[in-house]
Amino acid sequence: MVFAIAAQEDNSVTAVPRALVFIFVTVFLDAVGIGIIIPVIPALLQELVGGNLSQVAMYGGWLMFLYATLQFVTAPILGNLSDQFGRRPVLLVSLAAYGVDLVIMGLAPSIGWLFVGRALSGVFGATFAVAQAYIADTAPLNQRAKGFGWLGAAYGAGFVIGPAIGGVLGDSDPRMPFFVAAALAGINVVYGYFGLPESLAPANRRPFVLRRAHAVGALRRMFKYPVVGAVLIALVLYNIANDASPSTWTFVTIEKFDWTPFDIGMSMTFVGVCIAVFQGAGVGPLVKRVGEERAIVISLILCAATYFGFAFAWAGWLMYAWMVPHALSSIAAPVTTSFLSRRVPANEQGELQGALAAMRSITHSIAPLLMTALFSYFTGPTARLYFPGVPFLAAGALVCVSLLVLIGVLRRANS
Repeated sequence: MVFAIAAQEDNSVTAVPRALVFIFVTVFLDAVGIGIIIPVIPALLQELVGGNLSQVAMYGGWLMFLYATLQFVTAPILGNLSDQFGRRPVLLVSLAAYGVDLVIMGLAPSIGWLFVGRALSGVFGATFAVAQAYIADTAPLNQRAKGFGWLGAAYGAGFVIGPAIGGVLGDSDPRMPFFVAAALAGINVVYGYFGLPESLAPANRRPFVLRRAHAVGALRRMFKYPVVGAVLIALVLYNIANDASPSTWTFVTIEKFDWTPFDIGMSMTFVGVCIAVFQGAGVGPLVKRVGEERAIVISLILCAATYFGFAFAWAGWLMYAWMVPHALSSIAAPVTTSFLSRRVPANEQGELQGALAAMRSITHSIAPLLMTALFSYFTGPTARLYFPGVPFLAAGALVCVSLLVLIGVLRRANS
């Protein structure tokens, strides 16, 4: 897949396949950096603070809360900076700093240092919004869903490698995966410095405005477009639900099936492969066949069904069985991003992606605390009902509400 950038007077704005490779690798490494933590975080937390699984789950929730809250603050800033200075410098600086953050977490001698490293990762790890803006710059309107699908496939591929690295290396040393991911980030910075062209033409740039470079300002601006604002509300509910997996998957599968870090890594590798395949090869044909709006609705129906399946699974093989339709439901993200990108001007694409990242950060902040608290209570000694799958039950209910909101929005938009 190669997208053509319209010819510009500025020769620095060019279209070459290696630029898209860099963008996909950047998103891939972001997913690796997140994915490696998931299999090893319980062991690392128990090493640093002690306690049983139910107790350390709350620390895991607070780590994800901190990461997401800082992304909520910084993602709109990065998006707006990229609208003025271009995508290239923002991506390179953020990726380099992210590599340093991973080293800090790998060396963390105490829980405090682990929080420091996670905080810095939240500040500098908000590159997905800028990567999406790069795709919006380069892809023709009729190819954007496919482009965002490939971006999602890169993210899914990161979850193939990340949990696999964390699972294999984490069995012997829960810290080693952080150094591997940091090295990959450093390699990508060097590659991007020499191989990444700028995608944003000077004619489509706009000055950095502080009042728009924060989450509230970016979201307020997007709510001036009625359909965009309404879809963002539905996405908040969907994303809170979707964060049930990264925040509680490890704890639930250990509690229910006694999975090891290797088992967890392999399960996430499997779902990552499925996501990469479906988003990379399935988005374009599905959108072409049923359209963006129906594709979103279909994927949300699948998503709700799979969360209910995870919640009531009584054996590990059932988790694998539900992973396939769950991965297929992940096409909701790129298709919705394409749907929204059609409804804002070219010089606000970075701001749109920053607003989306800020919205995701809100849900990333809420979901880990909510889902880990549910898990901790329903597996703790005071629980009236022992039900470790309760986070997935809550997620399925939230997706159902999101689906109802979205159907109402689309009906009003088409009436």
